[in-house]
Amino acid sequence: MKDKKEEKKDTENAEKIIEEESVKADTPKSEDAASSSDAPSEELKETPSEPDWKTLYAITLADFDNYKKRAARDREDVYRYAEADILKDILPSVDNLALALEKAADKEDPFVKGVQLVYDTLVKALADHGAKMMENLLGKELDPNFHEALATMPSDEYKEGEISNIIKTGWMLGDKLLRAAQVVVSAGPKTEG
Repeated sequence: MKDKKEEKKDTENAEKIIEEESVKADTPKSEDAASSSDAPSEELKETPSEPDWKTLYAITLADFDNYKKRAARDREDVYRYAEADILKDILPSVDNLALALEKAADKEDPFVKGVQLVYDTLVKALADHGAKMMENLLGKELDPNFHEALATMPSDEYKEGEISNIIKTGWMLGDKLLRAAQVVVSAGPKTEG
């Protein structure tokens, strides 16, 4: 690791090189120097021995700007994926509360109303973080990108290949899949035989 004296020395050396290059660029070439060369002056092409500092500075500045943008995107992705992991851990609790509400005999019981309140609060918290429930899946075609088929069963109500029952609700986080819906797919009408 460089100490401050070495860094200062490097900076001074870089400044000297930049100053020398700018002096070289501003100094006009004398015709005598060009004519004393073996090659004709028209064919004499100077190749720069040092890089163009202004161009290098602009390129470095652009690279650094791109780096900052990429780092910001990466930080945002890390945050989003960490959030997705936490939200996935909450989903089983939401499923259990929904199942309890579905099986409750007396919907007016204060205990059931309390469970409903907890369920609604969790669903709202998930929605506030961009998670939303997949709804209206019954009768839709199975999409393996978003649905996990657990079984096929005959159904007179739904055509073959359509979702006939939902085992677990699917969830999306923005436009990405958070959890696939677990479904039963119709095998078509029951055949006698």
